[in-house]
Amino acid sequence: MAVAGGSGRRGRRRAGSALGEALVLPVVLAGALGAVGLASAGSGGWWGRRGAGEGVRADAREARAAAQEAFYELDETQREVRLAVETVRAAEEGTVAERALAELPAISGRVEQVTVNYLAALDAHDLDDEALDAGSAARARRLLEDVKGQLHSARAELTDFLRRLQPTLQHAEQQLMRVTPAVEQAKRALLRATTTLDEVRGAGLRADDLAARLAELAPELGRLNEGAARHGVAATLRRADEVQRRAEAISADAAQLPERARELDRRVSSLRTRIQALETKAATVEPALSELRRRFSTACWQDLQRVPEQVAETGRAAERKLAEAARARDEQRWADATAAIGTVRALLDTADGSVQAVNDRLRQLNEVQHDPNREVERARFAVRDAQRLAMAGRSAPDPRHAAPLDEAVARLDRAVATLQAAGRHPDYWYFLTELAAVRETAAQVIGLIRGDLGHR
Repeated sequence: MAVAGGSGRRGRRRAGSALGEALVLPVVLAGALGAVGLASAGSGGWWGRRGAGEGVRADAREARAAAQEAFYELDETQREVRLAVETVRAAEEGTVAERALAELPAISGRVEQVTVNYLAALDAHDLDDEALDAGSAARARRLLEDVKGQLHSARAELTDFLRRLQPTLQHAEQQLMRVTPAVEQAKRALLRATTTLDEVRGAGLRADDLAARLAELAPELGRLNEGAARHGVAATLRRADEVQRRAEAISADAAQLPERARELDRRVSSLRTRIQALETKAATVEPALSELRRRFSTACWQDLQRVPEQVAETGRAAERKLAEAARARDEQRWADATAAIGTVRALLDTADGSVQAVNDRLRQLNEVQHDPNREVERARFAVRDAQRLAMAGRSAPDPRHAAPLDEAVARLDRAVATLQAAGRHPDYWYFLTELAAVRETAAQVIGLIRGDLGHR
């Protein structure tokens, strides 16, 4: 090799010298130039073959560089896809994510195979080896160009998958963007609940039930701190909303607690006053019953005989229940106190109603005894009003309206006849109840007619 190299350099020097002399003496040195040209031609053929081998290896290295660039691009796209997939899986419900990612395993398998092909192509030939022959370099170039095409195709498939995933990915990203604010709002709500509860306790109110409700949220706070990566975005958002809602409810209840205590105090005081007033009202029952017994028939008052005992018993029950309410208030059992107060109110309403019933009975019987015709006219007016409405725009009434009104007129007439035939002690209460029933029938018919008009 060294000799050949020296001969080539000498040949090039001789060729250069001969070329210069030929410019001056073209005819004289023509034969010499021919001899030098033959020597130079033999030396130049060896370099040409060497240069051709270098060119093929260079082309193969360029193909390797292009394949490497394609692999880097594919790897970058794979990273984008992995990030998108992690986002979708974290933020979407299982079924939604499964549908969106259904194609991914098959695509990933093809990408993996292309990667294997690429690595195999790199390992097939050492392009940096100076001894690599031109044929092997050419085969390496073709292999690398083929795998570059595979890499581009795989990247295109991943890019298309990513494009189709975009709607789901955008929704998932929006969900992820909601996580941090939602968790922070939940934590702030918990802090407010804790602060408000501390203030209430500082005012002397135990609020044990509120403290227990707040303690129930501690595990939920722990799960929020563990984050969406562990529990999923949807579950974390639901948990944050639930924690916030419950914490705000605790804050509201705690803030209302002082006023609630004051309101319970007012109710207890007011009901104690009502119980005292009931004792005064109950004192009117016996005189009213006595007058009813003296002036009216037994049928007019016998259903009221036990009212004095009932009122007294109800009053005593109200006093006991009020004492229970007061104890519950002192012990800060707010729900028990409220329930007991409701019971006291119902008992007192019942007792007041019984007392009122006796006095109203006496008043009504006095009025009807003084002027029975007044009640008769009230009943007749109600029936006539219903009859006029039943005939409005008709030549004959609807049987559904006429029949009950006819029965009401007959019932009214019977009640008047019974009263007139009773003698010294008529059953005024029966008379009043019959006339009340007549008025009720007339009101029902009017309601029916108006209902029909409304439908039409």
